Amino acid sequence: MKKNKPSKNRMLLKPSAGGKPPCFHPHKKESLRTDAPPPPAGNALRLWGLHAARAAFLNPKRKVTRLWLTEAGHKLFEPTQREAKDALLKRPDAKKMARKDMDDLLPPDSVHQGIVIETLPLPDPSLNDLFVSENAPSVILLLDQVTDPHNVGAILRSASAFGANAVVITERNAPAATGVVAKTASGALDVVPLIHVVNLSRALDALRDAGYWCVGLAEEGKEDLSALDLSGKTALVLGSEGEGLRQLTRKKCDVLARLPTQGPIGSLNVSNAAAVALYEVRRQMTKAI
Repeated sequence: MKKNKPSKNRMLLKPSAGGKPPCFHPHKKESLRTDAPPPPAGNALRLWGLHAARAAFLNPKRKVTRLWLTEAGHKLFEPTQREAKDALLKRPDAKKMARKDMDDLLPPDSVHQGIVIETLPLPDPSLNDLFVSENAPSVILLLDQVTDPHNVGAILRSASAFGANAVVITERNAPAATGVVAKTASGALDVVPLIHVVNLSRALDALRDAGYWCVGLAEEGKEDLSALDLSGKTALVLGSEGEGLRQLTRKKCDVLARLPTQGPIGSLNVSNAAAVALYEVRRQMTKAI
């Protein structure tokens, strides 16, 4: 029987002095980066982008532990640094970072504008804190299991723009105050209190006891929102992106109202619905003054 001859195209490797072919030599390990920023310490979080970082940097209730800037970010953020210094806020010096390294520091596709800060979370307020304040809030938003952080951030931004005093979300089935929420809120996370509650139905009971009219937004609502009197203390309740308001939440609302949408696409994203509803509340309150 003829022995198989090695292919002409096959490379025959001679053993090295150690007895192993060269292809068995282990690869050299890449040296570890010494300039890589450490992970966030403890429960600290990272915020990015000019508006979110500026609001947090100038918020005296915030403890800022680190600041990273690219060359372009330094030019954008320099006025904020001067303002913080003039306000006698204790803030860290900036560390220079290449844009590629900053991209690697954050979630994919984060629009950071060359600015990243690390900060401890804000103190978590409660509903009772609002009730005992000198100026009791007139407009509060409650979100029933809204899970998308982009939607929560957009709602916070609309709440700030239209003068809502707080946004209430559940501790479970809702996003924390992450960098994505802060970025989408464009600074509103440091302006509008984001309140976590264990049970939304009990929160609605507390609001009704405090004199709020609880209005749930639902497509099947019998009343048009603009037909309601929203000039008093109002709590707007919005449901999750897919399921809307849960059954128990509906029962706890004083009334279910709808937005005057029409056409083949009659529903709105929850953050857009919040903006439209807040505009109507602000319009009526301004008219009542």
